[in-house]
Amino acid sequence: MLQELRCADVATSGAKAAALGTMLRAGLPVPDGFVLTFDAYRLAAAGSFPRALRHEIQGAYSDRGWPIVAVRSSASGEDTVRASAAGAHESMLGIDGAEALLAAIRRCWNSLRSARAVAYRQVAELGGASDDSAMAVIVQEMVDADASGVMFTSPSPGGATLIESSWGLGPSVVEGRITPDSFRVTDDGTIDRRLGSKRSRLDASTGGLTSRVVDEPQRGSPSLDDEQVSTLVRLGSEIGVLLGGAQDIEWAMAGEKAWILQARPVTAAVPSPVEHAERTTAALAGAAASTGTASGVARIVRGPQDFSRVARGDILICPSTDPSWTPLLRVAGGVVTERGGPLAHAAIVARELGIPAVLGVTNATSRLTDGSLVSIDGDLGTVTERRPT
Repeated sequence: MLQELRCADVATSGAKAAALGTMLRAGLPVPDGFVLTFDAYRLAAAGSFPRALRHEIQGAYSDRGWPIVAVRSSASGEDTVRASAAGAHESMLGIDGAEALLAAIRRCWNSLRSARAVAYRQVAELGGASDDSAMAVIVQEMVDADASGVMFTSPSPGGATLIESSWGLGPSVVEGRITPDSFRVTDDGTIDRRLGSKRSRLDASTGGLTSRVVDEPQRGSPSLDDEQVSTLVRLGSEIGVLLGGAQDIEWAMAGEKAWILQARPVTAAVPSPVEHAERTTAALAGAAASTGTASGVARIVRGPQDFSRVARGDILICPSTDPSWTPLLRVAGGVVTERGGPLAHAAIVARELGIPAVLGVTNATSRLTDGSLVSIDGDLGTVTERRPT
Protein backbone atom coordinates (compact mmCIF):
# COMPACT_ATOMS: atom_id res chain seq x y z
CA MET A 1 0.00 0.00 0.00
CA LEU A 2 3.05 2.26 0.25
CA GLN A 3 5.53 2.20 -2.61
CA GLU A 4 8.52 4.20 -3.78
CA LEU A 5 7.54 6.98 -6.18
CA ARG A 6 9.92 5.69 -8.83
CA CYS A 7 7.98 2.38 -8.87
CA ALA A 8 4.53 3.96 -9.28
CA ASP A 9 2.26 2.76 -12.09
CA VAL A 10 -1.15 3.80 -13.39
CA ALA A 11 -3.00 0.70 -12.18
CA THR A 12 -2.06 1.07 -8.51
CA SER A 13 -1.31 4.79 -8.15
CA GLY A 14 -2.84 6.83 -10.99
CA ALA A 15 -1.44 8.70 -13.97
CA LYS A 16 0.13 11.58 -12.03
CA ALA A 17 2.22 9.30 -9.82
CA ALA A 18 3.05 7.05 -12.76
CA ALA A 19 4.37 9.98 -14.82
CA LEU A 20 6.57 11.09 -11.92
CA GLY A 21 7.86 7.53 -11.53
CA THR A 22 8.65 7.31 -15.24
CA MET A 23 10.59 10.57 -15.10
CA LEU A 24 12.51 9.49 -12.00
CA ARG A 25 13.56 6.25 -13.66
CA ALA A 26 14.73 8.24 -16.70
CA GLY A 27 16.98 10.36 -14.47
CA LEU A 28 15.01 13.59 -14.76
CA PRO A 29 15.13 16.04 -11.80
CA VAL A 30 12.00 15.00 -9.89
CA PRO A 31 11.89 15.24 -6.06
CA ASP A 32 11.87 11.70 -4.66
CA GLY A 33 9.22 10.34 -2.37
CA PHE A 34 6.60 7.62 -1.96
CA VAL A 35 2.97 6.90 -2.86
CA LEU A 36 0.02 5.58 -0.87
CA THR A 37 -1.74 3.44 -3.45
CA PHE A 38 -5.44 3.10 -4.28
CA ASP A 39 -5.64 0.15 -1.87
CA ALA A 40 -4.74 2.42 1.06
CA TYR A 41 -7.54 4.81 0.06
CA ARG A 42 -10.08 2.01 -0.21
CA LEU A 43 -9.21 0.75 3.27
CA ALA A 44 -9.51 4.25 4.69
CA ALA A 45 -12.82 4.80 2.87
CA ALA A 46 -14.11 1.61 4.46
CA GLY A 47 -13.29 3.04 7.88
CA SER A 48 -9.98 1.27 8.41
CA PHE A 49 -6.57 2.92 8.62
CA PRO A 50 -4.26 -0.01 9.45
CA ARG A 51 -1.82 0.62 12.28
CA ALA A 52 0.93 -1.05 10.27
CA LEU A 53 0.40 1.47 7.44
CA ARG A 54 0.48 4.35 9.91
CA HIS A 55 3.81 3.10 11.29
CA GLU A 56 5.13 2.63 7.76
CA ILE A 57 4.27 6.24 6.89
CA GLN A 58 5.80 7.55 10.10
CA GLY A 59 8.95 5.54 9.47
CA ALA A 60 9.37 6.55 5.84
CA TYR A 61 11.89 9.24 6.71
CA SER A 62 13.10 7.91 10.07
CA ASP A 63 16.63 7.31 8.83
CA ARG A 64 17.16 10.93 7.79
CA GLY A 65 14.75 12.93 9.92
CA TRP A 66 11.49 14.47 8.76
CA PRO A 67 11.87 16.83 5.80
CA ILE A 68 9.19 19.35 4.86
CA VAL A 69 7.07 17.62 2.22
CA ALA A 70 4.46 18.22 -0.44
CA VAL A 71 1.31 16.08 -0.57
CA ARG A 72 -0.36 15.72 -3.98
CA SER A 73 -3.37 13.88 -5.34
CA SER A 74 -3.15 11.11 -7.93
CA ALA A 75 -6.75 10.08 -8.51
CA SER A 76 -7.98 7.53 -11.01
CA GLY A 77 -9.02 9.44 -14.12
CA GLU A 78 -6.81 12.44 -13.25
CA ASP A 79 -4.03 13.76 -15.50
CA THR A 80 -5.15 11.97 -18.65
CA VAL A 81 -5.44 13.06 -22.28
CA ARG A 82 -9.18 13.29 -21.76
CA ALA A 83 -9.31 15.20 -18.45
CA SER A 84 -6.73 17.05 -16.35
CA ALA A 85 -8.86 17.55 -13.20
CA ALA A 86 -6.82 20.74 -12.79
CA GLY A 87 -7.38 22.09 -9.28
CA ALA A 88 -10.14 19.57 -8.56
CA HIS A 89 -8.33 17.87 -5.68
CA GLU A 90 -6.27 19.07 -2.75
CA SER A 91 -2.51 19.58 -2.90
CA MET A 92 -0.76 20.69 0.27
CA LEU A 93 2.71 22.18 0.54
CA GLY A 94 4.97 22.82 3.50
CA ILE A 95 3.81 19.79 5.54
CA ASP A 96 6.12 19.39 8.54
CA GLY A 97 6.06 16.33 10.81
CA ALA A 98 4.35 12.94 11.00
CA GLU A 99 1.00 14.03 12.43
CA ALA A 100 0.68 16.91 9.97
CA LEU A 101 1.44 14.47 7.15
CA LEU A 102 -1.24 12.02 8.29
CA ALA A 103 -3.77 14.86 8.44
CA ALA A 104 -2.77 16.04 4.95
CA ILE A 105 -3.18 12.53 3.54
CA ARG A 106 -6.70 12.31 4.92
CA ARG A 107 -7.51 15.75 3.53
CA CYS A 108 -6.26 14.67 0.11
CA TRP A 109 -8.38 11.49 0.26
CA ASN A 110 -11.45 13.49 1.30
CA SER A 111 -11.04 15.91 -1.59
CA LEU A 112 -12.04 13.14 -4.01
CA ARG A 113 -15.64 13.59 -2.79
CA SER A 114 -15.60 17.38 -2.57
CA ALA A 115 -18.20 19.41 -4.46
CA ARG A 116 -15.68 20.68 -6.96
CA ALA A 117 -14.24 17.21 -7.68
CA VAL A 118 -17.70 15.67 -8.12
CA ALA A 119 -18.77 18.56 -10.37
CA TYR A 120 -15.65 18.19 -12.50
CA ARG A 121 -16.13 14.43 -12.93
CA GLN A 122 -19.75 14.95 -13.93
CA VAL A 123 -18.83 17.51 -16.58
CA ALA A 124 -15.93 15.37 -17.83
CA GLU A 125 -18.25 12.32 -17.82
CA LEU A 126 -15.95 10.50 -15.41
CA GLY A 127 -18.69 9.71 -12.90
CA GLY A 128 -20.05 11.72 -9.99
CA ALA A 129 -20.52 11.32 -6.26
CA SER A 130 -21.30 7.61 -6.39
CA ASP A 131 -18.65 6.45 -8.88
CA ASP A 132 -15.83 4.06 -8.04
CA SER A 133 -12.98 6.59 -8.32
CA ALA A 134 -10.03 6.09 -5.99
CA MET A 135 -7.28 8.39 -4.71
CA ALA A 136 -3.59 7.63 -4.42
CA VAL A 137 -1.48 10.18 -2.52
CA ILE A 138 2.00 11.34 -3.50
CA VAL A 139 4.42 12.49 -0.78
CA GLN A 140 7.57 14.27 -2.01
CA GLU A 141 10.27 16.34 -0.43
CA MET A 142 9.52 20.05 -0.89
CA VAL A 143 11.59 22.20 -3.21
CA ASP A 144 12.45 25.54 -1.57
CA ALA A 145 11.73 27.44 -4.77
CA ASP A 146 13.02 30.84 -5.79
CA ALA A 147 10.59 30.80 -8.72
CA SER A 148 7.94 28.36 -9.90
CA GLY A 149 5.34 28.00 -12.58
CA VAL A 150 3.84 26.04 -15.45
CA MET A 151 5.11 25.08 -18.90
CA PHE A 152 3.13 23.83 -21.90
CA THR A 153 5.24 22.05 -24.48
CA SER A 154 4.38 22.11 -28.15
CA PRO A 155 2.26 19.32 -29.65
CA SER A 156 4.31 19.28 -32.85
CA PRO A 157 7.75 20.25 -34.21
CA GLY A 158 7.95 23.94 -34.98
CA GLY A 159 5.49 24.95 -32.29
CA ALA A 160 6.21 27.19 -29.32
CA THR A 161 6.78 26.31 -25.67
CA LEU A 162 4.77 28.45 -23.24
CA ILE A 163 6.04 29.21 -19.73
CA GLU A 164 4.41 31.16 -16.90
CA SER A 165 6.50 32.05 -13.88
CA SER A 166 6.47 33.96 -10.61
CA TRP A 167 8.48 34.29 -7.42
CA GLY A 168 8.20 31.62 -4.73
CA LEU A 169 5.99 28.53 -4.83
CA GLY A 170 3.73 27.39 -7.65
CA PRO A 171 0.20 28.05 -6.31
CA SER A 172 0.70 31.74 -7.10
CA VAL A 173 0.65 30.78 -10.79
CA VAL A 174 -1.58 27.70 -10.97
CA GLU A 175 -4.29 29.22 -8.76
CA GLY A 176 -4.17 32.57 -10.57
CA ARG A 177 -3.21 34.56 -7.46
CA ILE A 178 -0.95 36.86 -9.50
CA THR A 179 -0.49 37.80 -13.14
CA PRO A 180 2.69 35.89 -13.99
CA ASP A 181 5.62 36.51 -16.27
CA SER A 182 4.93 34.90 -19.64
CA PHE A 183 7.58 33.44 -21.97
CA ARG A 184 6.89 32.12 -25.46
CA VAL A 185 9.86 30.21 -26.90
CA THR A 186 9.90 29.24 -30.57
CA ASP A 187 11.80 26.23 -31.92
CA ASP A 188 14.75 28.42 -32.95
CA GLY A 189 15.21 29.56 -29.33
CA THR A 190 13.70 33.04 -29.73
CA ILE A 191 12.13 34.18 -26.45
CA ASP A 192 9.15 36.53 -26.41
CA ARG A 193 8.65 37.71 -22.82
CA ARG A 194 5.90 39.70 -21.14
CA LEU A 195 6.40 40.57 -17.50
CA GLY A 196 3.47 40.30 -15.10
CA SER A 197 2.55 42.15 -11.92
CA LYS A 198 3.97 39.72 -9.36
CA ARG A 199 2.70 41.51 -6.25
CA SER A 200 2.84 38.59 -3.82
CA ARG A 201 4.67 35.30 -3.32
CA LEU A 202 4.23 32.10 -1.34
CA ASP A 203 7.01 30.40 0.62
CA ALA A 204 7.17 27.37 2.89
CA SER A 205 7.28 28.14 6.60
CA THR A 206 6.73 26.31 9.86
CA GLY A 207 3.26 24.83 9.76
CA GLY A 208 2.45 25.60 6.13
CA LEU A 209 2.82 28.47 3.67
CA THR A 210 3.38 32.18 4.14
CA SER A 211 2.21 34.85 1.70
CA ARG A 212 4.14 38.08 1.58
CA VAL A 213 4.24 41.20 -0.55
CA VAL A 214 6.95 41.38 -3.19
CA ASP A 215 9.10 44.52 -3.06
CA GLU A 216 8.32 47.03 -5.79
CA PRO A 217 11.57 46.65 -7.82
CA GLN A 218 11.27 42.86 -7.89
CA ARG A 219 7.67 42.93 -9.12
CA GLY A 220 8.76 44.18 -12.51
CA SER A 221 11.93 42.08 -12.71
CA PRO A 222 11.86 38.84 -14.72
CA SER A 223 11.49 35.79 -12.49
CA LEU A 224 13.54 33.72 -14.97
CA ASP A 225 16.64 34.61 -16.96
CA ASP A 226 17.28 33.39 -20.50
CA GLU A 227 19.44 30.47 -19.37
CA GLN A 228 16.77 29.24 -16.96
CA VAL A 229 14.11 29.53 -19.67
CA SER A 230 16.31 27.50 -22.02
CA THR A 231 16.84 24.84 -19.34
CA LEU A 232 13.08 24.48 -18.87
CA VAL A 233 12.49 24.25 -22.62
CA ARG A 234 15.12 21.49 -22.89
CA LEU A 235 13.56 19.55 -20.03
CA GLY A 236 10.10 20.02 -21.53
CA SER A 237 11.30 18.59 -24.82
CA GLU A 238 12.78 15.55 -23.08
CA ILE A 239 9.59 14.98 -21.11
CA GLY A 240 7.46 15.28 -24.24
CA VAL A 241 9.50 12.55 -25.92
CA LEU A 242 9.48 10.35 -22.80
CA LEU A 243 5.76 10.62 -22.02
CA GLY A 244 4.50 11.23 -25.55
CA GLY A 245 2.75 14.36 -26.84
CA ALA A 246 2.37 17.90 -25.55
CA GLN A 247 2.80 18.16 -21.77
CA ASP A 248 1.44 20.46 -19.05
CA ILE A 249 4.38 20.63 -16.64
CA GLU A 250 4.67 22.19 -13.18
CA TRP A 251 8.23 23.11 -12.26
CA ALA A 252 10.26 24.90 -9.60
CA MET A 253 13.62 26.67 -9.78
CA ALA A 254 15.89 26.50 -6.72
CA GLY A 255 19.06 28.46 -7.43
CA GLU A 256 20.10 27.35 -10.90
CA LYS A 257 18.55 23.88 -10.60
CA ALA A 258 15.21 23.19 -12.22
CA TRP A 259 12.90 20.60 -10.65
CA ILE A 260 9.92 18.91 -12.32
CA LEU A 261 6.93 18.56 -9.97
CA GLN A 262 4.26 17.23 -12.32
CA ALA A 263 3.67 16.37 -15.97
CA ARG A 264 0.38 15.53 -17.63
CA PRO A 265 -1.00 15.67 -21.18
CA VAL A 266 -2.24 19.02 -22.47
CA THR A 267 -6.00 18.52 -22.79
CA ALA A 268 -6.84 21.66 -24.81
CA ALA A 269 -4.60 24.10 -26.67
CA VAL A 270 -4.05 27.69 -25.54
CA PRO A 271 -5.36 30.23 -28.11
CA SER A 272 -2.69 31.39 -30.54
CA PRO A 273 -1.51 34.98 -30.00
CA VAL A 274 -3.04 37.68 -32.18
CA GLU A 275 -1.92 41.17 -33.00
CA HIS A 276 -3.20 43.81 -30.58
CA ALA A 277 -4.28 45.90 -33.55
CA GLU A 278 -7.21 43.52 -33.94
CA ARG A 279 -8.59 44.61 -30.59
CA THR A 280 -11.19 47.36 -30.54
CA THR A 281 -10.41 50.52 -28.60
CA ALA A 282 -13.65 50.14 -26.62
CA ALA A 283 -12.62 46.78 -25.23
CA LEU A 284 -10.78 45.89 -22.04
CA ALA A 285 -7.74 43.75 -22.81
CA GLY A 286 -6.22 40.74 -21.07
CA ALA A 287 -4.66 37.40 -21.90
CA ALA A 288 -6.52 35.17 -24.35
CA ALA A 289 -7.00 32.05 -22.23
CA SER A 290 -9.80 29.97 -23.76
CA THR A 291 -11.05 30.21 -27.32
CA GLY A 292 -14.53 31.33 -28.37
CA THR A 293 -16.92 34.23 -27.94
CA ALA A 294 -19.92 34.79 -25.71
CA SER A 295 -22.27 37.54 -24.62
CA GLY A 296 -24.20 37.66 -21.38
CA VAL A 297 -24.89 39.43 -18.11
CA ALA A 298 -21.79 40.53 -16.23
CA ARG A 299 -21.80 39.03 -12.77
CA ILE A 300 -19.21 40.39 -10.33
CA VAL A 301 -18.13 37.50 -8.09
CA ARG A 302 -15.70 38.16 -5.25
CA GLY A 303 -16.33 35.05 -3.17
CA PRO A 304 -18.73 32.24 -2.21
CA GLN A 305 -21.24 34.79 -0.91
CA ASP A 306 -21.90 35.78 -4.54
CA PHE A 307 -22.34 32.26 -5.98
CA SER A 308 -26.13 32.21 -5.64
CA ARG A 309 -26.39 35.29 -7.89
CA VAL A 310 -24.86 33.51 -10.88
CA ALA A 311 -27.37 32.33 -13.49
CA ARG A 312 -26.72 30.11 -16.49
CA GLY A 313 -24.94 32.02 -19.25
CA ASP A 314 -23.65 34.83 -17.00
CA ILE A 315 -20.12 36.10 -17.60
CA LEU A 316 -18.10 35.73 -14.38
CA ILE A 317 -16.08 38.86 -13.54
CA CYS A 318 -13.78 38.14 -10.61
CA PRO A 319 -10.40 39.04 -9.07
CA SER A 320 -9.24 35.44 -9.59
CA THR A 321 -10.82 32.01 -9.42
CA ASP A 322 -10.31 29.51 -6.64
CA PRO A 323 -10.35 25.75 -7.41
CA SER A 324 -13.53 25.49 -5.32
CA TRP A 325 -15.26 27.62 -7.97
CA THR A 326 -15.25 24.75 -10.49
CA PRO A 327 -19.03 24.14 -10.13
CA LEU A 328 -19.64 27.74 -11.25
CA LEU A 329 -17.84 27.09 -14.51
CA ARG A 330 -20.53 24.53 -15.38
CA VAL A 331 -23.12 27.31 -15.74
CA ALA A 332 -21.04 30.35 -16.74
CA GLY A 333 -21.01 31.63 -20.30
CA GLY A 334 -17.46 32.96 -19.93
CA VAL A 335 -14.82 33.98 -17.39
CA VAL A 336 -12.94 37.24 -16.87
CA THR A 337 -10.34 37.63 -14.11
CA GLU A 338 -8.11 40.46 -12.90
CA ARG A 339 -5.20 38.11 -12.22
CA GLY A 340 -3.81 34.90 -13.64
CA GLY A 341 -2.58 33.63 -16.99
CA PRO A 342 -3.62 31.11 -19.68
CA LEU A 343 -1.81 28.23 -17.95
CA ALA A 344 -3.66 28.63 -14.62
CA HIS A 345 -6.12 25.96 -13.44
CA ALA A 346 -9.17 28.14 -14.19
CA ALA A 347 -8.07 28.63 -17.79
CA ILE A 348 -7.39 24.91 -18.28
CA VAL A 349 -10.83 23.96 -16.96
CA ALA A 350 -12.49 26.69 -19.08
CA ARG A 351 -10.84 25.26 -22.21
CA GLU A 352 -11.95 21.73 -21.29
CA LEU A 353 -15.52 22.95 -20.77
CA GLY A 354 -15.47 24.98 -23.99
CA ILE A 355 -16.21 28.40 -22.49
CA PRO A 356 -14.22 31.53 -23.44
CA ALA A 357 -11.91 33.09 -20.86
CA VAL A 358 -9.85 36.28 -20.66
CA LEU A 359 -7.45 36.53 -17.72
CA GLY A 360 -5.39 39.36 -16.28
CA VAL A 361 -7.80 42.22 -17.10
CA THR A 362 -6.64 44.97 -14.73
CA ASN A 363 -9.38 46.22 -12.36
CA ALA A 364 -12.09 44.34 -14.26
CA THR A 365 -14.40 44.19 -11.22
CA SER A 366 -14.44 47.99 -10.94
CA ARG A 367 -14.35 48.83 -14.66
CA LEU A 368 -17.32 46.61 -15.51
CA THR A 369 -20.80 47.01 -14.05
CA ASP A 370 -22.63 44.14 -12.37
CA GLY A 371 -25.75 43.33 -14.38
CA SER A 372 -24.60 45.01 -17.60
CA LEU A 373 -24.33 43.15 -20.90
CA VAL A 374 -20.80 42.21 -21.92
CA SER A 375 -19.19 40.40 -24.82
CA ILE A 376 -16.06 38.33 -24.32
CA ASP A 377 -13.62 37.16 -27.00
CA GLY A 378 -11.31 34.41 -25.76
CA ASP A 379 -9.22 34.47 -28.94
CA LEU A 380 -8.50 38.21 -28.95
CA GLY A 381 -8.39 38.52 -25.16
CA THR A 382 -11.01 41.29 -25.04
CA VAL A 383 -14.09 42.19 -23.01
CA THR A 384 -16.57 44.80 -24.26
CA GLU A 385 -19.38 46.28 -22.18
CA ARG A 386 -22.56 47.22 -23.99
CA ARG A 387 -23.81 50.22 -22.06
CA PRO A 388 -27.47 51.31 -22.36
CA THR A 389 -28.13 54.13 -24.84
